[in-house]
Amino acid sequence: MPGFTHVEGLSSADVQRLRETYEPLAQSVRELIDATIRSEVDGADVAAAKAHIDAAIELLRAEQIDGPFGVRVTSDGDRMPWGNPAIGIRNAIAPPLRIVRGGEGGGEGVVSAAFHLGAAYEGPPGQVHGGIVAMVLDHVLGEVAASDPNTPRFTGTLTIRYLRATPLGDLRAEGRITRTDGIKTFAVGHVYDAEGITAEAEGVFIPPKWARG
Repeated sequence: MPGFTHVEGLSSADVQRLRETYEPLAQSVRELIDATIRSEVDGADVAAAKAHIDAAIELLRAEQIDGPFGVRVTSDGDRMPWGNPAIGIRNAIAPPLRIVRGGEGGGEGVVSAAFHLGAAYEGPPGQVHGGIVAMVLDHVLGEVAASDPNTPRFTGTLTIRYLRATPLGDLRAEGRITRTDGIKTFAVGHVYDAEGITAEAEGVFIPPKWARG
């Protein structure tokens, strides 16, 4: 599969070790992004912080892959989409979404995710940027549409209705399959806070040509 790298001999214990190594790093960088946006320290402190950050960049770039992370697949079939901007545990711009299959009330063909969006995701003052809401819905609906890990489905169309502004803070999203028609899977979903739904979407998801039997 294009973009998928099979890594032989990588055990579940190895994956967990890598997760424990890199996930805290990404979380610290998320905190750094938030601190950079909201800091009001003076110029000398900003310069000192930049020097530390530049040193960290040099340290991390001492050994790195060429190009994007892609999706790594272990010999056990576990997938590691760790560079993904929605769920990637190594991607500091990802909230990240924590996908739960079955949704809050359980059941087949449903997924949900709880997440927190802070200052880095602001569009209108105090509100989530509409493009970020779209990304969340695109990913959640894509996850439920691609319930079979051996048959990925990509977004064909996605229609979003913004019912009201989505406030920064703790949020949830949910998606479910409504029907299938040949190679097309139809799904709907929404983002909501404690007050109710803020945006809803419907989409059509289709396997790429290389994944069709």
